[in-house]
Amino acid sequence: MNEQEHYFTADPASAQQRRELAVDLVGRRVTVETAPGVFCPDRLDLGTSVLLREVPDPPEHGDLLDLGCGWGPVTLTLATLSPEATVWGVDVNRRALDLTARNAARLALENVRTSEPDDVPGDLRFGTIWSNPPIRVGKAVLHDMLLQWLPRLLPGGTAYLVVQKNLGADSLHAWLGGTLGSRFATSRLASAKGFRVLAVHHHLAPDEEPA
Repeated sequence: MNEQEHYFTADPASAQQRRELAVDLVGRRVTVETAPGVFCPDRLDLGTSVLLREVPDPPEHGDLLDLGCGWGPVTLTLATLSPEATVWGVDVNRRALDLTARNAARLALENVRTSEPDDVPGDLRFGTIWSNPPIRVGKAVLHDMLLQWLPRLLPGGTAYLVVQKNLGADSLHAWLGGTLGSRFATSRLASAKGFRVLAVHHHLAPDEEPA
């Protein structure tokens, strides 16, 4: 990847050059495709591995979101754990979306949908959001992205974000707590290997409490 190209570029200029990569997902060794121009193409990155190890199992049904899917490790995990749910792998990077779709097909995961952000139906609400968000897009863009997607959690749902401590995990925690409003609560689920896993829970309103 050249110095001017980032994994959050819509159409990477680097050569496609798809290659196979063996990784461990959901307790088994699988082979996936990766390529230059996407996030961490040569391995399962450490932050994502921390996220996948620490989060609770996702809801069994409904729509689930991987925000910033890259080549698809979080999407593939969600789809494997919740085969009766619809898992949305969302990214601005079209090469990443192609790889995620290819990898879902490789693993016979028919419940995966890949989409650019603007093409996700506006009325969809998600039972959970898992994300290794693109911190390097800059604080303003990151904040706008989170304010766009976190309110789309269903009441009672939780988003899980993994953020490197030295790239602002604690300040993001504080910002989320002061910005999202009283219906949302942000807590630290885990801390491991220099990463924080933040949990953002959408509380039920009083009239939404189960009987």
